[in-house]
Amino acid sequence: MIELGHATDRKPPFRYAAFTRVAFSDTDAQGVVYYGRYLPYFDLARVEYHRHLGPVEVPGEFAVRACTVEYHAPARFDDLLEVFVRVERVGRTSVTYDHAVHRAGDDALMATAKQTLVLIDPATRRPIPVPDAFRAQVAAFDG
Repeated sequence: MIELGHATDRKPPFRYAAFTRVAFSDTDAQGVVYYGRYLPYFDLARVEYHRHLGPVEVPGEFAVRACTVEYHAPARFDDLLEVFVRVERVGRTSVTYDHAVHRAGDDALMATAKQTLVLIDPATRRPIPVPDAFRAQVAAFDG
């Protein structure tokens, strides 16, 4: 299995990050990363984080409920970005992730984000409890 991310202790409290490179199609007319293009960067890091933790059975699907992003500096074409991710909180039916995007090389902070995903039953689209196995897996890695 190829993992695009890596465990790290470089930016506590984060313990995991994934690299991505800014593509030309990620940039706007000003030559900087279009603000909406950060969402796939966060998704990549979150998916790689869970790939690193390994498979765990969940009885439904996670759906994004909320996302807050703050932009700190412009990223540009061909920048190598390191996207840090951690689970900030596991609620009864939701999980909140914390992200920080840094440019590799000078370590400049590009953006920060919080995303809350709700575990839902795909048939009813209603929230269901996050299983204990998921909680245990996250706690074993993130503490």
